[in-house]
Amino acid sequence: MAALIEVRGLAYRYPDGAQGVRDVDFGVRAGERVAVLGPNGSGKSTLLLHLNGLLLPTDGEVRVADLPVSEETAPAVRRKVGFVFQEPDDQLFLPTVLEDVAFGPLNAGLSAPEAEARARVELRELGLEGQAERAAHHLSGGERRLASLATVLVSEPEILVLDEPTAALDARARRLVVDLLRDRTETLVVATHDLEVALALCPRALVLDGGRLVADLATADLLRDPDLLERHGLSAPLA
Repeated sequence: MAALIEVRGLAYRYPDGAQGVRDVDFGVRAGERVAVLGPNGSGKSTLLLHLNGLLLPTDGEVRVADLPVSEETAPAVRRKVGFVFQEPDDQLFLPTVLEDVAFGPLNAGLSAPEAEARARVELRELGLEGQAERAAHHLSGGERRLASLATVLVSEPEILVLDEPTAALDARARRLVVDLLRDRTETLVVATHDLEVALALCPRALVLDGGRLVADLATADLLRDPDLLERHGLSAPLA
């Protein structure tokens, strides 16, 4: 089966000269669920930002559904790839949660009533229907994380890319987010520091360190390799 996401020889250097990633190669098939792991500064977020054209390669190529990711194709790629940022505030910026969730469908050309109806359905599915008229900053951490997910899920992307979706959440909110993502059917790429979350969601793991892909293996096998974990700044779950 052809890869839905193809990353070949990817390198990216930031304007200040810092190397974000280098020589990264991998593919993700439709329906796969892949965790991207590594210590702080390993290049996880940089890699993810290339998957929908928020960053463009210095060298190499990224393809999504056989589209080369470029300035010209970015709008089409972003209809296929839903990106959830680590910080909900990067996605929740309108006066109410309902307006935030309706924003994507409105931009896709739906009428205001159609966009609102779709947003209300998505909020109801995520248990947030009672928060529709509230400002995002009045929500709990878990609710804000679910609301940021709703802004992406409402557009029905083929691929979900999430950067640290359980960061700074308490145990209950973390469980809510993991349960939600476990039940999704989209192709999933998740950057996380939390190996327990990676194991719960993703059978496959990519390990980045120093901007390079240093391992591509089953997540369960990674957890059975303490030397590999230690070499790359990862810790197995205490459980």
